[in-house]
Amino acid sequence: MNQLSDRLNSLSPSATLAMSQKSNELKAQGIDVINLSVGEPDFNTPEHIKEAAKKAIDDNFSRYSPVPGYPGLRTAIVEKLKKENGLDYTVAEISCANGAKQSVCNVILVLVNPGDEVIVPAPYWVSYPEMVKLAEGTPVIVSAGIEQDFKITPEQLEAAITPKTKALILCSPSNPTGSVYSKEELAGLAKVLEKHPQVIVIADEIYEHINYVGKHESIAQFPAMKERTVIVNGVSKAYAMTGWRIGFIAGPKWIVSAVNDLQGQYTSGPCSVSQKAAEAAYLGTQEPVAEMREAFARRRNLIVELAKEVPGFEVNVPEGAFYLFPKCDSYFGKSNGSRTIADSDDLALYLLEEAHVACVGGASFGAPDCIRMSYATSDENIVKAITRIKEALAKLK
Repeated sequence: MNQLSDRLNSLSPSATLAMSQKSNELKAQGIDVINLSVGEPDFNTPEHIKEAAKKAIDDNFSRYSPVPGYPGLRTAIVEKLKKENGLDYTVAEISCANGAKQSVCNVILVLVNPGDEVIVPAPYWVSYPEMVKLAEGTPVIVSAGIEQDFKITPEQLEAAITPKTKALILCSPSNPTGSVYSKEELAGLAKVLEKHPQVIVIADEIYEHINYVGKHESIAQFPAMKERTVIVNGVSKAYAMTGWRIGFIAGPKWIVSAVNDLQGQYTSGPCSVSQKAAEAAYLGTQEPVAEMREAFARRRNLIVELAKEVPGFEVNVPEGAFYLFPKCDSYFGKSNGSRTIADSDDLALYLLEEAHVACVGGASFGAPDCIRMSYATSDENIVKAITRIKEALAKLK
């Protein structure tokens, strides 16, 4: 007897976490699995950040923090936004959470009413439509294929907006595609949004520093958009701090205050020690960030070069994040004699079982013709993984 809530029954499980679990099960059996399914840096948290956390423990930062986070951390975020992004915020316009994932969900939950529409460009991060459903809103999916570098156009945005549209979720650099919106492209979207003042932009900028095209551009930089944009960011990707769980929002005070009220009822402030570590990340040397970005750029070039040699893969060059999102539908309907590939989820499972390489099928990202590969792993693993994939795909006729 299913007594779960309709809210829970409407959600889909996370495909990325499911694939990661399957690869761990094979590893537990002693099989050498190369995991390209997980979206986290393979680097360790920089030493000065770890030292700040140890000091925080010794200094007894072990009590509840204010719901939006310590003033010291929020002040460091204000300084970061001014220095790196040229954006002016006050401490009252910042709220910290248990990761950028909670930050995104907080904003959706305080804005969206049942029946409200939220525009979600596809390919999208798996959790966006699910969070909208959690808020009893309707995700409106706007698809952008590889031929347009997985980025929506102003015309597509205009066509998707209705009187019910409450928000647009914009992720740049993107998970799962690595696509980055240029200043000109963002200006085009902003021009459309200016005509529809009821639409709030949730700008997920968590991959800001893993960017291979120069300066990060935020849609909040346009004067007409600043008061209608909520920036979501955090320390997980740039500083290799995924497990520390610190994210933040920067936005209009009315939204930030509402998020504080919501968060005050269901988690309160994020981990006290993690906050002190995050403060050190923002205020300390940024050299480790540059070093990690260089390594990711090298790996990006390597995986793109190798993937282009895989017959039947259509590959673009991602400009940020650490994902490759090749189009692989040429393999649908092919068989190795014992199994036939129906779709990209099927192909990802075949590659896990046959090649012992974990990728994620594109259906849960809103792009059923593609698979996602994370290159947040060593150069050696990338070479081995693509070699194995090539060999396994060659068996499909």
